[in-house]
Amino acid sequence: MRCESEMPATPKTEPDAPLASLLLITFNQEETVADAIRGALAQTWTPLEILISDDASADGTFSVAERCVRDYRGPHTVRLYRNEKNLGISAHLSALAARASGEMLFIAAGDDISRPERVERVMRDWLASDRRYDLVATDLQDIDADGNAHGVLRVTDLDGYRSFEDWSRNRPHVVGAAHAWARRLFNEFGPIAPGIYGEDQIMTFRAIMSHGAHTLHEPLVQYRRGGLSRKRKWRTPADFVARIKLANVNGTGETSQLVSDAEKVGVGGPMRALLAKKSARESYVSAMFGERSLARKLALVMASKDVDFGFRVKMFVYATCPWLLSPFFFVKWHVRG
Repeated sequence: MRCESEMPATPKTEPDAPLASLLLITFNQEETVADAIRGALAQTWTPLEILISDDASADGTFSVAERCVRDYRGPHTVRLYRNEKNLGISAHLSALAARASGEMLFIAAGDDISRPERVERVMRDWLASDRRYDLVATDLQDIDADGNAHGVLRVTDLDGYRSFEDWSRNRPHVVGAAHAWARRLFNEFGPIAPGIYGEDQIMTFRAIMSHGAHTLHEPLVQYRRGGLSRKRKWRTPADFVARIKLANVNGTGETSQLVSDAEKVGVGGPMRALLAKKSARESYVSAMFGERSLARKLALVMASKDVDFGFRVKMFVYATCPWLLSPFFFVKWHVRG
C-alpha cells in the first residue's frame, strides 16, 4: 500500500490564516485507509492539523496508518491516536473533536478520499462569508469499492434553511463525510451522544438553529459506496435481527439527541411532536426485543396503539420467532446466487 501523496501539498499561507483541523476516523479499513490518509496529507491549506484516530480496529488499519505518517515531513501537523475500545462513530467523532484546535473541523472517514483542495476551498468560502456559517457541506464524487469514479452526489442546498420550520418541513439530504463544522458549534451544543452512527442530520440541525449552514456545490470528497453506517447485507435471520436492533439503537439515540438539542434553542416541544411517531416505534422495538415473556410480548402488541399494527406484528415475529424467515434467506443466498 502506497501512503505517500500523489501530489505534495503546496500550501498557500496567508497572514492571519485560521487553523483548520481534519478529523479522520477509521475502523477496520486497512484496504482503504492509505488512500484516505494520502488525501489528507496532500491538502493545500495551511495551517492545518490532521488528527487520525482508529476506533480499536480488529484488522491492520492502525498499522497501515502508522506506516503512512511515520516518515511524513510535510507542512501539516499530524497526530495519530488509537482507542483502547471501540467507541462507535458519534462518540469517536466527539472525542476527536475535543482534541482538535482548529476553527473549522473537517470530517473524514477511512474509506473516503479528500481532494487536495478540499480544506482550502471550504476555508476560503467560509472566510469570504466573514465566518458566518456553523456548517459547510459540499457535494461528493461517487466511487466504487475499487476506486473507480462515477457520478457526482449532489446534496441539499442548505442556504435556504433558516428555522426549525424549514428543517422540519423538508429534512435535507446531507452526507457527513463532506461536512466541516465551526468549532463554536461543537462548543455550544457539546458532544454527540454515543451509539449514533449518523451524525449528519444532528450537526446540520444544530447549524441551522444557530448561525446557519451553507452548501458549496463542488465534489471535494470521493465518497466510497458503502461505509461504516451503510446497510449491511444479512445472510441469516440472526444477522437480520441484529441489524434491526443496531438500527433501533441508532434511531433512539438520534431522536434523543435531536430533542435535547432542540430544547437548547427553544423548540423542544415542536421537535417532540415532529418525532412522536418515530419515538413510539423505537420505544416499541426496544420493549419488544427486551421482553422475554411471550404473554407480555403479545400484551405489548395489543397495547401499543400509537404504533401501526402491521409494524407491531412484524416486530413481534422478528423478536419471537425469527426462524420463520429462514426460507427467505435460503432462497436469497442459495437460489438467487
